[in-house]
Amino acid sequence: MANFSKSNVPQFSVEVYQNAFLPEGGREVNAIVTVTSTGGGTTGGVPLAGSAPAPTYGPGQGPDAAVVLMVDCSGSMDYPPTKMRNARDATAAAIDALREGTRFAVVAGTHVAKDVYPGNGRLAVADRQTKGQAKDALRKLSAGGGTAIGTWLRLADRLLGAAEVGIRHGILLTDGRNEHEAPEDLRAALDSCAGRFTCDARGVGTDWEVKEVTGIAAALLGTADIVADPAGLAADFTRMMENVMGKEVADVALRLWTPVGVEIRFVKQVAPTVADLTGRRAEAGPRAGDYPTGSWGDESRDYHVCVLVPEAGIGQEMLAARVSLILPGPSGAGAPQPLSQGLVRAVWTDDMVASTSINPQVAHYTGQAELAQVIQQGLDARKSGDFDGATAKLGRAVQLASASGNQDTARLLSKVVDVVDAATGTVRLKAKVAEADEMTLETRSTKTVRVKK
Repeated sequence: MANFSKSNVPQFSVEVYQNAFLPEGGREVNAIVTVTSTGGGTTGGVPLAGSAPAPTYGPGQGPDAAVVLMVDCSGSMDYPPTKMRNARDATAAAIDALREGTRFAVVAGTHVAKDVYPGNGRLAVADRQTKGQAKDALRKLSAGGGTAIGTWLRLADRLLGAAEVGIRHGILLTDGRNEHEAPEDLRAALDSCAGRFTCDARGVGTDWEVKEVTGIAAALLGTADIVADPAGLAADFTRMMENVMGKEVADVALRLWTPVGVEIRFVKQVAPTVADLTGRRAEAGPRAGDYPTGSWGDESRDYHVCVLVPEAGIGQEMLAARVSLILPGPSGAGAPQPLSQGLVRAVWTDDMVASTSINPQVAHYTGQAELAQVIQQGLDARKSGDFDGATAKLGRAVQLASASGNQDTARLLSKVVDVVDAATGTVRLKAKVAEADEMTLETRSTKTVRVKK
């Protein structure tokens, strides 16, 4: 575990859970890596036992963070008119949750992006006066125009890039589809912004595209969710901003070093949500690669690492991988700072009981990853008219959710299917499903539960 000179910066620990034993000829090694940071702020608003209290700041001081709030102001936000009012109120609530000293800006998004506060490509410093000015600017926002989310993200990137801070974060609200720019333009914007700031994305109502909003959050290492009733926006935005204010260190990488002959099959975050990081590897020296994890406060996340090792004889043992948490050097310069590490091992044995048992954490998260996948496949099949395929996939999802104790997902599934027998995954598709219920299930399909203790 690492120690830092700056107070309120998390300390990281790494724990590895695996069955290291392989049969003769066995090659696949699986491990769940639990990364925990403590002493940095909040855990969803609940301090960890023994963690440091939230920091306070004196005159001239402030948190090392900048936030840009991107508010959809397209014409559809006027239908119904309460939607725009709720969006303004939610953004105001988020501004109220800013810690004093945080840099921030508000962007109005249509088919173009405009920084409506403080304006002129600048960031304001949060205090009583600037928060009040920002809320005055919000009251003047009105709906009109199209939707080109890539332009909003690029403006947020320019604003955040000008701030000499550690934590750069965006909050994006949209109510519609990204119809006024090509999909490749949004993809290019996400590629350009990836690694430069994190972003939480929210879809309000039911006229937006789930895969667009979840794709934005995935690319920028943030969260995605639906707020079907606009009246719930203020509470959601307040929670989001409080979570951002709990972040104390950014750009932490999961570094995987493997010996000669070892192949990496995948690296996935599996809790609190499923996110495949395999394709986001950045080379970090001989046989080492960094996988981005974004910003951290007081929290714990789980990662599934799967590697293929060379075949070896009974009784042999090898280091299959070394997993480290890495913090970049100051301002991105200087040597990266290792925070903590864990080892993944492989041991060949002729003990069939030892080599065939599956580690409980590995089994659990393999099921959770499959749960997310079959929900997506089932909903896609339902939309395409393949009702037999949808029934089979969503039945398997019900079975997995029940077996793993994922009650939130089970509850969402029950709004799309009638459950006959959860244990066997026997279900019937509902004849009528509310669009908000289907979108909620799709949006939250990657949320997982931790292993039962």
